Order: sequence, then C-alpha cells, then structure tokens
Amino acid sequence: MGTASSLVSPAGAVGEVIEDTYGGGEACEIPVEVKPKARLLRGSLRRVGASRPGGLIGASFKSTASVQELECVAEYERLKKEYEIFRVSKNNEVASMVKKEAKLDRENKRLRAELQALQKTYQKILREKESALEAKYQAMERAATFEHDRDKVKRQFKIFRETKENEIQDLLRAKRELEAKLQRLQAQGIQVFDPEESDSDDNCTDVTAAGAQSEYWNGGALGSEPSMGSMMQLQQSFRGPEFAHSSIDVEGPFANINRDDWDAAVASLLQVTPLFSHSLWSNTVRCFIIGTDETQPEVDMFIRNYSPKLQRACETMGYFFQVVHFSEEHERPLKDVRKWEIEKSSLIVLLLHLTLPSCLLEDCEEAFLRNPEEKPRLIYHRKEDGRVSSASVQQFIEQISHMIDHTGGAEEGTYEIYNCVEKIIKQDILGCEMTELEGKDLGNKEESTAPEEEVFGDVLWDAHDEQEQMEAFQQASNSTCELGFEKYFERLNDLVAAPAPIPPLLVSGGPGSGKSLLLSKWIQLQQKHSPNTLILYHFVGRPMSTSAESALIIKRLTLKLMQHSWLVSPLTFDPAKLLEEFPRWLEKLSARHQGSIIIIIDSIDQIQQAEKHMKWLIDPLPVNVRVIVSVNVETCPQAWRLWPTLHLDPLNSKDVKSLISAECNSANVKLTKEQEKKLERHCRSAATCNALYVTLLGKTIACLGNTGNIDETLQQCLQCQDTVSLYRLVLRSIQESLRSDSEKGLLREILCVIGVSHNGVSESELMELYPELSSAALASLIHSLHRMCLLTYGCGLLKFQHLQAWEVVRLEYMEEGENVLSAYRQKLVEYFTMQLSRDRVTWRSADELPWLFQQQGDKQKLHKCLLNLFVSQNLYKRGHFAELLSYWQLVGKDKSSMAAEYFDSLKEYEKSCEGEASMICLADLYETLGRFLKDLGLLSQAVAPLQRSLEIRETALDPDHPRVAQSLHQLAGVYVQWKKFGNAEQLYKQALEISENAYGAEHPRVARELDALATLYQKQNKYEQAEQLRKKSFRIRQKAARRKGSLCGFALLRQRALQLEELTLGKDTPDNARTLNELGVLYYLQNNLETAELFLKRSLEMRERVLGPEHPDCAQSLNNLAALYNEKKHYDKAEELYEKALDIRRRALAPDHPSLAYTVKHLAVLYKKMGKLDKAVPLYELAVEIRQKSFGPKHPSVATALVNLAVLYCQMKKQIEALPLYERALKIYEDSFGHMHPRVGETLKNLAVLSYEGGDFEKAAELYKRAMEIKEAETLLIGGKATSRHSSSGDTFSLKSALSPNIFLEHGQSHLEKLWKLGSSLQDCC
Repeated sequence: MGTASSLVSPAGAVGEVIEDTYGGGEACEIPVEVKPKARLLRGSLRRVGASRPGGLIGASFKSTASVQELECVAEYERLKKEYEIFRVSKNNEVASMVKKEAKLDRENKRLRAELQALQKTYQKILREKESALEAKYQAMERAATFEHDRDKVKRQFKIFRETKENEIQDLLRAKRELEAKLQRLQAQGIQVFDPEESDSDDNCTDVTAAGAQSEYWNGGALGSEPSMGSMMQLQQSFRGPEFAHSSIDVEGPFANINRDDWDAAVASLLQVTPLFSHSLWSNTVRCFIIGTDETQPEVDMFIRNYSPKLQRACETMGYFFQVVHFSEEHERPLKDVRKWEIEKSSLIVLLLHLTLPSCLLEDCEEAFLRNPEEKPRLIYHRKEDGRVSSASVQQFIEQISHMIDHTGGAEEGTYEIYNCVEKIIKQDILGCEMTELEGKDLGNKEESTAPEEEVFGDVLWDAHDEQEQMEAFQQASNSTCELGFEKYFERLNDLVAAPAPIPPLLVSGGPGSGKSLLLSKWIQLQQKHSPNTLILYHFVGRPMSTSAESALIIKRLTLKLMQHSWLVSPLTFDPAKLLEEFPRWLEKLSARHQGSIIIIIDSIDQIQQAEKHMKWLIDPLPVNVRVIVSVNVETCPQAWRLWPTLHLDPLNSKDVKSLISAECNSANVKLTKEQEKKLERHCRSAATCNALYVTLLGKTIACLGNTGNIDETLQQCLQCQDTVSLYRLVLRSIQESLRSDSEKGLLREILCVIGVSHNGVSESELMELYPELSSAALASLIHSLHRMCLLTYGCGLLKFQHLQAWEVVRLEYMEEGENVLSAYRQKLVEYFTMQLSRDRVTWRSADELPWLFQQQGDKQKLHKCLLNLFVSQNLYKRGHFAELLSYWQLVGKDKSSMAAEYFDSLKEYEKSCEGEASMICLADLYETLGRFLKDLGLLSQAVAPLQRSLEIRETALDPDHPRVAQSLHQLAGVYVQWKKFGNAEQLYKQALEISENAYGAEHPRVARELDALATLYQKQNKYEQAEQLRKKSFRIRQKAARRKGSLCGFALLRQRALQLEELTLGKDTPDNARTLNELGVLYYLQNNLETAELFLKRSLEMRERVLGPEHPDCAQSLNNLAALYNEKKHYDKAEELYEKALDIRRRALAPDHPSLAYTVKHLAVLYKKMGKLDKAVPLYELAVEIRQKSFGPKHPSVATALVNLAVLYCQMKKQIEALPLYERALKIYEDSFGHMHPRVGETLKNLAVLSYEGGDFEKAAELYKRAMEIKEAETLLIGGKATSRHSSSGDTFSLKSALSPNIFLEHGQSHLEKLWKLGSSLQDCC
C-alpha cells in the first residue's frame, strides 16, 4: 500500500518560489495556505486496523511513531510558513517606510532651504525698513533744524532792518530839530544860508519813502508825546493807522485813544503799586474784632456761629477769611502785634455797649481815626433803654458811616453784625456788586450764575499766581535804606539803551546778595521815568513751588503781553507747544507795542530744568525787547555764562553800617562806637557782608537788644559766620521767648507744616489743623517770624521768605530725615482729604493734595485724587495744565487712557446725581472734560462728554437756556477743529439764536457767537459773510463796553485810580496836572465820561494856573476835553476846544510838530462830521503839507493824506479835483508797498467808484477787478483771518466817530455791485 508519506502532498504543493524570468523585478515568496491532514491519516489507519484485528496492532508501533513525527513536521512546516509570511510582510512594510522616510527627508531639506531663503529676505527687508526710518528721522531733524535756522535768520534780518530803520528815524528826528532851530533863528531875523537848499527835498525823498513811518500821525484824539515806530510795524498792520474805522480786529474797545496815552496812564498807575498796603493786595479777608467785656457774648457767638459761614463764602470766591480777636488780658503785652494786625486788616468791627475801656482806646484810635486808606469800618452799638453811652463811645459813633444800633438781645445783634459784615465783604472788599447787577438784568438767579466769557480764548487767568507775583515784587522792593545800587542802575540803563541785537543780561551774585532788591528797585525807577516801557517781571520762589514751573511762567508772560496789547487770541495748553511758540508770540506782540519791552526773571536758576525750558533766551530777541535774568553764581548754567554779566559785589563798610544803623534806629537801639567797630570788622568776609546777612544781623540786634544785654546779643551774633547759622540763632531766640512748652511745640509744628507744603499754608488752615491754637497766639507767632525775615505772605499763604530760612527749619526740626517729612505731609494729606470728603474742593486742595501724594510716591492715592473730577476741574480752569498732565504721567497713564478713565468716573458719578442742582454740576464737569480733551487734541473723545453735557442741560434746564447755548458753542468748536464745518455752523446758529432770545441782541455773549460764526465762515472762504458778522459783533462789544466798562482788570485799575486820586490831591504842580490828565484818560477808557470830564477839567485849570493859558500842555488838556465832548456828541463844545488847542499849538510849536498834526487832523474830522466841509478843506490841505515836509512827497503817509482830501472833495461833488489826488496816492502806495498791498486795493476801489460816476464803466470795472484780486490775495496770505485796519499805536478815530457813508458812496457802490456782483465802498482814511 505504500508508506504514509505517500499521502502527504508534495512539497511543491505547499509553497512555491516563483522567480521572475523576465528579470525586471525582484524575487518574492508567494505563501500558499494548506490545511493539515493528520486527522484524515489517523482515521485511515483506524480503518485498516479494524480490518485486521490482532496482527497489526503489535507490529505497527513503528508506523505510529512515524505518523506522529509526520504530524510534528507538518506542524513545524506550518509554523515556518506562517513565520515566513509574517517576516515577508514586515519586510515589505519596513521597505515602504524607508521609502517614505527618504521621501520626507528630501521634502524636509527642500522646506529648510526655502525657510532659510525667506529668513534672509526678511532680514534684508527689516534692515531696509530700519534704514528708511532712520533716514526719515534724519530728514525730520534736518527739516526742524532748517526751520529753526530759517526763523533765526528771519529774526536776525528783522532786527537788522529795524535797527537801520531806527537809525533813520533818529536821523530824521535830528533833521527836524535842526530845521526847527533854523526856523527859530530865521524868526529872530538871523539869516542862515543853505548851500544845498535847492535840492533838499529830493535828497530826503528816497530815505523817508523806504524806511520811515508816519511818526507825526500816530497820535489819537487824546494828545500826548509821540512815540517812535518802524516800517515793520506799519507793514504788519496792513491797513495802517488811517483805516482804523474798520471793525476788523481793533486792538481795544476804544480805538480813538492814543496808545501812548494809555501806556502812560497804566504805567503811572503801576508805579504806585508799592505804596499800597498789604490789605489791598492780600488774598485774605481779615476781620479784626475789638470787643469789650459788655459785648463779649456777641463776640463769642460771632466767632463760633458765623465765622465759618463767612469762611465758606470767601472760599467759593478764592479768598481766605480770618478773624483776629485779642481778649483784654492780651491787650497790653501784644501792642505791636495788635497794631500790625490792624494795618493788615481788611475790616475792623468794634462792638460797644455803654463804655469803652481805656486799654482799648489806643486800638480804636489807630483803627478808626487814623485810617488813611479808608478801609471799611463797622461799629456795633447795643443800646439799653434808660441808659446813655459814654462820651468816648459817642465820639466814635459820630465818625463812622457803617453803624449798627441794636436794642435787642445778643443773638439778634450778632445776626445783624453777620449780615452787615457779609455785605461789606462782598461789595466793598471783594467788589461783587457787578455780578449782582448782572443777575438782576437777567431776571433769573440761574442765569446770573452762568459762567462768564473767557478773556483769553480758553485760557483762564489764574488770579492767585498774579497775586503772588505782586506781593513778591513788593517784598523784594522793601529795604530800610539804599545799598549803593546806583552804579548797577547805570549798567541796567545802558542795556535798555544799547542797540539791538543784544543777548540777555545776567545779574549774578551769591545767595542773599541783593539781586531781587536791585531788580525791584530798578523796575520802580523804570516805571517812573519811562512810562512807555512795558516791564514784565517774574520772581521765582522755592524750587518745587508753582512759581518755579516753566510752563506757568511762559503762560503768564504771554498772557500779560496779550493783555497789554488788547489781543484776544486762543493760546495752546500743551506745555511743550507753549514753550516752543513763546518766541513767536514775543515777536508778534512786541511788534504791536510802541515802546520797549523789558522781561525780568529773578532767580531763573531755581526753575525746574531751566536750561531746557528757557531755550528762547538763546535765540535773537526782537529789536525792542530786553531780557534781564538773575542767578546764583554756583548754579548758573554753563551755556549762560557767556552772556553779559552784572556781578553784585559784597557790601562795603559804609553800606553795612547804614543798614545796621537803620534797623537799630527803627527799634530805638543805640550802638556804641566800640560795638560798631566790632560789627565792621566782622562784616568783611563774603559770607558776612551780603545784603541778607547784614539785614538779618541788624534785625537781630534790634530785636534782642530791646529785651536783653546788647553786648551779649552782639557776642552771639558775631559767632555766626553765615546766614544759615544766623537764622538758627534767630529761630532759637524766638523759641526761647515763648512761655510754655505747648507754644514751642506749636511753633515747630507751624514751621514744619509750612516747610512740607507745596506753596505754603494759610492762617485759617493752621487754625483748623491745630484747634488749640487761638487767633491771638497765632498772630503773635507770625509777627515774630515775619519781623525776623523767616516767614512772609504770598497770595494769603504763609511761606518762607528766603531759602536759607527753610534750610534752618529743616536742620533744626527735621534732622531725623524722611520719616519726619512724611509725618507732616501725612497731616496735610489728612486735612485736605477731609476737605474733599466734605465737598470743600477749593483751589488750595487742588494745589496741595496731588502734589503731596506725588512727594510721598503714593501713585494709587494720587490716581484716586486725580479721578476726583472737581480737583481736576479746578486745576484745568486755573490753567495748571502742565501740572495736571505731569501727575497723570507719574501714574503711568497716557492721554487716551486718562480720557477713558475720566469718562468712566463721570459715568459712575452720574449714577449718584439726583436733583436739578447736581445735574447742572454734572453737566459742567462733562463740559470741562470735553474742553480738556479738545485742548489735548483728542477730538473724537471730546465729542462724547460735550454731547452728554448738552443733553443734561437740555433736560435739566430748558432747551432755550443760556447754558445750552454754551454747550452748543463748545461742541461746535470741536467740530471746527475736526473740519466738520457743516455741523459746526448748525450748532453755532442754534447757540446764537438761544443767546439772542435769552440776553437780547446787544449782549456780549451774542457777540461771541457772531465772532465764532465769522471765524467759521473765514475757514470756508465766505469772507463777505464773515466781514458782516464781525462788524455786527464789534458794534455789540462797543455798546457793552460803554454800558459796563468791561476792561481787562477793571476792578484792579479802579482801585489804583482811586489811590492815585488821593495821592494827587496836593498842591498845584505840573506833575499833578499831568497825573490828573492821565486819570482822565483812564476814566475815558472805562467809558466813565462824567468822571473823566472832571479830571480833565481839573488838569486844564491847574495847568492854566501853574503854566499859563498859552502853554502847550494846556493845549493837550484842551485837545483831550475836545475828544471827550466829541464822544458825548457835544460837537459845538468840541469844536471850540479843538480850535483853541490848534491856536495855541500853531503859536507855540513848529509847523510840522506832531502835536499840531494831532489837532489839525481831529479838528478836520470834526468839521467833516458836522458837515462844515468848507472849513475842513484847508485843514486837510494843511495835513498834506505837514506830511510832505516831514517825510517827503513820496511817503505813504502823504498818500494817506491825499486820499483823505480826495474823499472830502468827492463829498463836495468835486470829482475833478479828487481824481488826480487818488492817482497820485495810488502811485505812492504802489511804489512804497508794491502792487498787491491792501492799501493799493482800497485806493483802486475808490478810483473805481469815481470812474463809474464819471461814466467810464470799462475803466471802473478794470479797477474794481484789480481791487478784488488784491483782497483775495490778502485773504490767502493771512490764512483766512481778517486783517487789522488799526495801527499799532491806536491812531485816529474809532468806530464811535466814523462817518456814515454819503450818498455818493452808496450810489457808486450799488452800480459796482451790479457790474461785479461784489460789495464795495469808498473808504475814508481818517
């Protein structure tokens, strides 16, 4: 049968290896799955054994083993095949993965190469970008440098040109003087032969036409000495003095007042400033109460119940209120203190019943009977039925106007005292009656509280800063004797007289050498002897104080210049731009001033980063500007040391002796010869012979010598080798003079609190900080500290008089360092924080609290304080813009973040607002925020708060309320800056309509809206509409000024005028007559014509008595009175006075004298106004002759006179005579100014009307077209702003006296409008 192996399939059937016979591929194993056949084999064997029983079993063991082996082999083969299959599949997978890996590696290498290429490209582009940015910055720097160099060259050229023009003016003046002498000699019969007489007119023609201004015709209606001008000023005014009747950009409310007269009047008022007492300028309302034992209940009740109310009322107006009362036990030992307090007091109240104790009699006489300044005084007299007051009481009652007679109880009497004191403070001391009258005119209390119109655009004048400077000037000028400064005065005078350009003068010296005293004394001399010189001064205080902030200094100087020039123009708030634009402002405003401008900055080295912020000092100054600065030798910047320097030498022995003797004599202390020699030997070093040390030494000897041994005091003083050690001796002596330890502790507390404050501390604040401190004790302490030059007053605040005094306090009381400073700062922080929690946000809390947080380095509290909207509003409205921004920079916020936080804070505050009053306050805050953001240039963020303010006011008040008009005005201003003129025009028109309905068509607020609309129309090139609105606005402002007398600083000038009035009530002298004349001019400027007439008449009468009726000064008074009567429309009186003045000046003065020219000019205008044209013709002809003699036949002033005469001929229907005059004037204007000058355009318009009237329509059209082209070119040149037709000197008549257009002008005008569809009028040059 064969073996079992025959049953197994051949090996080739299990699996085969097929080789690729074509050779193109790779050998591979193809697995074939075969199921095992072991069971089948075993079954076959069983069947065989069953067929052969017995014989096969025993003989088949070998066969059985073979079967098992076969089965194992088969299993082995199977497993082997499965393994091979697995191996082959995995090898295939590995091969596939290797292929993929290779492919990915190639792809990775390709991507890496591309990435490297991209990185190289990126680096190349980045380098190109950086180089482009660097090139851009370099180009910007080059552009800025070029712009700066160009401005510098322009200023240098202008200075050179004006210097040459001034030289020409000097030559012309010398020529006129020689001609006047020649005429006087000829009048005396002396024959003088001029070899060049035949061509003298031709010789001066070119010079005067090129460089001289119409000097003789700068005067106004009120005569005064003429001032020199320059051609530059004439060209800048474009229209010149004879076009002053236009309403465009008139410098002041009264254009017919000569600027020289105004300058002289204001300067004369300023020069008596040091004569005023402290109470007139103090920012503290001081109420000195004198009471007896009988009226002590009223005194206690008034101080306890009503003094806080008066304090709050004064705080709302920016003033402090302080009540001073000495009980009877304090009367005798504090005699000097009481006298000092009486002198400082603003109001004295005497409370009497039946008797007046003898201990109070001296104080009452000092307060009531010796009252040269006429300060308010009040007597309260409590009567009792059946009892009669003493004779001394009756004596005082009879001499006092403010009197309270009371017969009831003490409470009712105290209430009457409160009402009367409140009325006196508001009306007599603070001058609030004007506000009340305005409120009555409006008929609504809410309307009366509307914010007043800003004077200088959006810049508000900080009265506290100005007050501080006035007091600093008075303090610096105080000296018991002269210190030999005359030699320095000559050097300063030489600076003013030196030709330009000239760098600033450096006044140097050590600390306490007398720099401030020298400058203040020299300022007084300049104000006295050079009234036309404008002096701007700034005294820098402690380095960290407000007076040392550069942005505030520049803003103050700019505003003072603008105020003097009557220029109302917006001023930037950005500190960087303000410092950058100041040289341009100085150049612009100095060109409007006829005399010199002197800027004096004392202790300029104390300004923060002075060399950086005062770069304008290095640039060339305008020709009429001089700058004087003082520095300490040690701290002077290196770049400034090259300037001309005036170094103050130590005091010589004579000055030292006179100064110490003066101090001792004031205290009735006599020094022996030996003591004087000791002092002389001591005061020989540089540290012991400066002005401050010697002054303090004299005061110390005088004070301590009265209370102790002079030799002992002198020995103590001689041990002090510098000012600081001497101050320490003074402080310790004051401390030893105090009676108790509590008083010594209070002295330390007061000095330390003042030392750590920003700008000082007021007496009322000290009383609240230390409730245990009485007013009498505080007054005694301050008197001692003030007398010894430790403390002084500034804007109602107590501060250190010198830096050395603060240094002594720091060394004496604060040696422990920063911990002590921090403790006292924290005390002030708690006090002002408590004020904020009580809603007492005053200018003091806004000044001190953020600064204290800044010094403490507490940014979190500073941030919270800044988010107090009332604090930020106070800082912004007072112009402390730079300070507010510096605080925000300290807390790490930019402008956008600051705006967002303010707006969010306002939203939170709005949630707590309930009631109409709080909503109105909220609207004010929104408006302030909007204006603040607008000034920052964040126009898009400024719209939202201004719109919200508008919505609140429309809801809380009324859509037609004046405050709504104010919101509309502010919102429109943002749209104007945003160039959205359509929206702005709509808002301005709404504001105008509301203002007209609320105030009437003649109110200044209506004028403000008209001005805003006119400016908007100018920006849109709608010049005709803008011109009409400006004319209407000017008429409104003129009427308002006549009714209200709203000049800048009117209240201050009124007080000065009253003081001057008292000073001039002496004997008849020419100086008093001159002062009366200037007062008349001042009252004329205030539109107080009745008072002006009284002063001018007094001046005329005094001059006639002293000088004689034929003196030229009498002619000046006659001229001024004539101008006043002309203003009052009393033309007959004006004509008579003008004729008298003309007759006097014709006899007394040269034919071409400027004063004669004034009178000729204004009398001619008066004749013309009265219709007496025949009388006016010879005067106009005389005017032409005078100008031809003065300036030559080709000078522009001659052309002006020709135009005036031509207009007069036209009014007389003598067109034939007028035509050659116009043509000659046109030729002169074209030769002098060029063919595109505005004066040429005006003359062309007049010629066009004249040609049309003559029937030459083609020529009229051609002339008028040329005139319109000149006007359009002029508008483009000045950036859309209307030019001023008023001269820088205030020459000629104002709008008040402008003539109405005549029939000839109106008729010709209407036809020209038909020809050209434009408006025109023949304009008179007078």
